[in-house]
Amino acid sequence: MSQHLEDLAGELDQRLAAADAALLARYPGDRGGRQPIHTVYVPADQYGPETVSSWGRAAQSVLDEHAGSAADLATATGLAAPLVEELLPRVAAKLAREPIEDLRIDFEDGYGRRPDEQEDAAVRDAARALADAVRAGTAPPFHGLRFKSFEAPTRRRGLRTLDLFVGELAAHDALTDGFVVTLPKVTSVDQVEAMVVACARIEQARQLPAGRLHFEIQVETPQAILGPDGTALVARMVQAAGIRCTGLHYGTYDYSASCGIAAAYQSMEHPAADHAKAVMQVAAAGTGVALSDGSTNVLPVGGRDAVHAAWRLHARLVRRSLERGFYQGWDMHPGQLPTRFLATYAFYREGFASAAARLRAYTGGGDSGVLDEPATAIALAGFLLRGLDCGALDEGELVDGVGIGLPALAELARRARPA
Repeated sequence: MSQHLEDLAGELDQRLAAADAALLARYPGDRGGRQPIHTVYVPADQYGPETVSSWGRAAQSVLDEHAGSAADLATATGLAAPLVEELLPRVAAKLAREPIEDLRIDFEDGYGRRPDEQEDAAVRDAARALADAVRAGTAPPFHGLRFKSFEAPTRRRGLRTLDLFVGELAAHDALTDGFVVTLPKVTSVDQVEAMVVACARIEQARQLPAGRLHFEIQVETPQAILGPDGTALVARMVQAAGIRCTGLHYGTYDYSASCGIAAAYQSMEHPAADHAKAVMQVAAAGTGVALSDGSTNVLPVGGRDAVHAAWRLHARLVRRSLERGFYQGWDMHPGQLPTRFLATYAFYREGFASAAARLRAYTGGGDSGVLDEPATAIALAGFLLRGLDCGALDEGELVDGVGIGLPALAELARRARPA
């Protein structure tokens, strides 16, 4: 490089130093590691030592009762019968081994308003049951609680529940890396900033390492998407939370109702929902904050026709979310677990051969017929690792298909942040 260009580059380095540092701080990329494919909310007074295993058994029971064969399940879900037959053993194994990937013990809408003494007792009981499960190795890999919002009427109760729950887990040495809490009904950046303060104070009071507590922002109010000044407040919320924010979770029904949508038309696929989630997606891009879609309240209960209709809807909505880059959603009933796993596994199994071939070609191992750019290679690697994480793909077939080992694949997906 000529001297005048070297001098110019040095000047630009100085001019852009602050912007370079801000970009790295605000958009550090993937956090690395596994993202659960769903979150299950269980009312706090219904959670106990057998909750997770009982959900798995109940899910398998619904499957046995209403889909006696792969052909029955294919008809119910609209998926191809050969694919369903291939995936059923994986689904059954998942229901037996890990029916819930991410658990929220719910002290908010699913629990309601109770006297303080009653909620305090429920907090202690639930936290101790979770601590027992953590020590026994039976807790889901991701788990935590949803407490009441920081809106004025529920602020003190929510804070009290959060502190008591964390305190119980800390006292039983059961705070794991998979522990996360959900901050619901967020209406302002100030509430997120308040949550950061609350986490720091609770860490101090409970003698926890600084930065130990993390939370998700539940996007279920229009105010979280569009502020009074016309800005996308959810983007500012993510930045205000810093490293403590791990996810943005869309709340289907609160958000829809707040937008004035009639109950019969409230849905994960309503245009208002798609708009909110598109804003969330852009706000989270590059930050390392994960996205979760919401839920459907159409449950697979009742007779065979009703169960099949609910399964078909749920399977379609799960697939729709996955195709739009929302790799996580909520499940509200054990009967939704079969279609959560089936639709998710189908998504990754159907896309495996093409993604592996394209990535092999990108890394110099062949010709896929597609000329992929680096950004797409990152997405391809991420797709394959997500499939491995949830159990849809096996390590051996993944390594054979791509032609590189898992560390190289993780590096290509940019899962490991620089030190």
